Amino acid sequence: MTVELGPLLVDAADPTAVARFWTAALGADAFDRHLVVRAQRGPKVVKNRVHLDVYVRDPQHLLALGASVLAEYLPQRVTLADVEGNEFCAFIEPTMNDDAVARAFAVCTDSARPEDIAAWWAPLVGAEVRNGPDGTPRWLYGPAGWEQLIWKFVRVTDERVGPNRWQWSIRTATEAVTAAGAVRSGDGSYVDPDGNSFSVASPGWSTGRGTSCRSGGDR
Repeated sequence: MTVELGPLLVDAADPTAVARFWTAALGADAFDRHLVVRAQRGPKVVKNRVHLDVYVRDPQHLLALGASVLAEYLPQRVTLADVEGNEFCAFIEPTMNDDAVARAFAVCTDSARPEDIAAWWAPLVGAEVRNGPDGTPRWLYGPAGWEQLIWKFVRVTDERVGPNRWQWSIRTATEAVTAAGAVRSGDGSYVDPDGNSFSVASPGWSTGRGTSCRSGGDR
């Protein structure tokens, strides 16, 4: 049974401000499709382990919305932070003809063992595993629910500190993830073998702009 991925759940000290930024960056439809912003469970203390990669014609357009520059790898990309310091990568495509300022094309997830966790998720979400730039099989193409996104598992050495501030949701087939080894937490969320928390999307969650959901070189 294929597991369908849902929107990313974004913790925010000011959900309205974060939702406003990402709506302006991605456009209303893409924001509603990709993100749900909710009141934070705790303050941001370390680099996020999950973030978006976006294409953009000019990073200055994102800076005008309130983003800030963290690092430059010109002319290919820049690492930016949104209005609450959430990191993301903007890949520069001057010929991009989208109406929106930016277009999301990948979800990046930090891992000390990216090949293993990519192999764990791939059959669950019906994705094809392909090599990342280092030649190791850690990128997922065509995952159910995220067909237009690449799911990149990014190799890191830093230890996890608390739950992911951005985390994905799933829409269906909870029995498939538990049978594969995911563990259900006391708060109703699930944890995969790499320690990533994820939740089950609910029809009661709002994906409207400025609202929060209810509980229930490449790299």
